[in-house]
Amino acid sequence: MKNCTIRAGLIALAFLLGAAPSLAQDKPGVPGAPDAKSAAKEVKKAGRPSKPIDINSAGKAQLKKLPGIGDAEADGIIAGRPYRSKADLATRKILPTGIYLQIKRQIIAKQKPEAAAKAAGK
Repeated sequence: MKNCTIRAGLIALAFLLGAAPSLAQDKPGVPGAPDAKSAAKEVKKAGRPSKPIDINSAGKAQLKKLPGIGDAEADGIIAGRPYRSKADLATRKILPTGIYLQIKRQIIAKQKPEAAAKAAGK
């Protein structure tokens, strides 16, 4: 009799523990609760501008919108123009590598048509 009671208790405990993960899951379609994918997309959009900033033509105000770029960094970027690639900011030590790594997906280094033709001719 005692053995039967213990066995029944263990079976009941197994069923409860087995059902616990399914009860802990989020319910799909809960109104007012954004799903994880849409929240991640919003963070990506807020974290970076829709169009990359051209470091060869951007003004000081545009450059200062980038994370880690203040007055001194913006002045340094403007003074070091033109850049053949955005990596020049780090290789020419215009910006510290850490700041460059933060902004490298938000910037580009467009070339003027005559400068690109000279580079191709070399």
